[in-house]
Amino acid sequence: MANITAKQVNELRQLTGVGMMDCKKALVECDGDFEKAIDYLRQKGQKMAAKRADRDANEGCVLAKSNGNYGAVIMVSCETDFVATNADFVAFTTSILDNAMAKHLTNKEEVLNMELEGRKVSDCITDQIAKIGEKIELAHFETLEAPAVYAYIHPGNRMASIIGMSKAGYDEVGHNIAMQVVAMRPVALDANSVPQEVKDKELTVAAEKTREELIGKAVDAALKKAGINPAHVDSEEHMASNCAKGWITEEQVEMAKKIKEEEAAKKAATLNEKQIEQIAQGRLNKFFKENTLVEQEYIMESKMTVRQFIESTDKELTCTGFKRLELGA
Repeated sequence: MANITAKQVNELRQLTGVGMMDCKKALVECDGDFEKAIDYLRQKGQKMAAKRADRDANEGCVLAKSNGNYGAVIMVSCETDFVATNADFVAFTTSILDNAMAKHLTNKEEVLNMELEGRKVSDCITDQIAKIGEKIELAHFETLEAPAVYAYIHPGNRMASIIGMSKAGYDEVGHNIAMQVVAMRPVALDANSVPQEVKDKELTVAAEKTREELIGKAVDAALKKAGINPAHVDSEEHMASNCAKGWITEEQVEMAKKIKEEEAAKKAATLNEKQIEQIAQGRLNKFFKENTLVEQEYIMESKMTVRQFIESTDKELTCTGFKRLELGA
């Protein structure tokens, strides 16, 4: 068995970033052979990755950059905030992003297969797992191309965005819109960009909420007419509690139950579906105003929308699209 020195252990640690004890064990197992020891540590990383595959990786680092007409936003996830904020982990994420952008890559698979210091990114991630001892993965990689692309990273590296503009030369506008995307979490650029399934779902929810409200108002009116406070009988728990306190009688509880059942059925049978559709459409329009980028209220000026802000700068200037990533979203 080779005599393993502290210098050898430190050299292997500098090469791999793995802890001293693991490096010493690898050298002992491989009889001092550095190449075999590196392979040993990589195999250990693969085994660790397999063991931690079902763990949650809800922390991580989110970065974004642009270089003119091309931009990218990346999320490399891990298990703990301690690792996520570590300078080496942030540098690792940055190196993946920089190299991917230099090669003008467009999707996650391309990035995983990209070489980083002579090894595939997917293998480098496995090495990081062996080094850090947590589940690490390339969670997302999104890109955007436009005449001008701008990037914004929120302090803390937990969320970032890239946005495209139809013209270059509007750096402050681009920066502010990218910041708007991070802060206000729009789901689409405009109403036309919202997926149809999302529109259908929101319209269905809005219609159901409207029906419930109309029925609820009718029931409350009937209860008040009978001299019963609707707030005292809005649930079985409240009925029992308020009856015990002497705020309502058992007779009123029974009356309230009967009124709620009968009035709800009566109102449900006479609902005006056309009215419900109109109200639901109004609520859908409100959803668009709150959740589509160009219709949102501009965070720097509450008296205008993002669309109006852009047009106030240049009537021909438009936002062409955006990408946004956030840990836990």
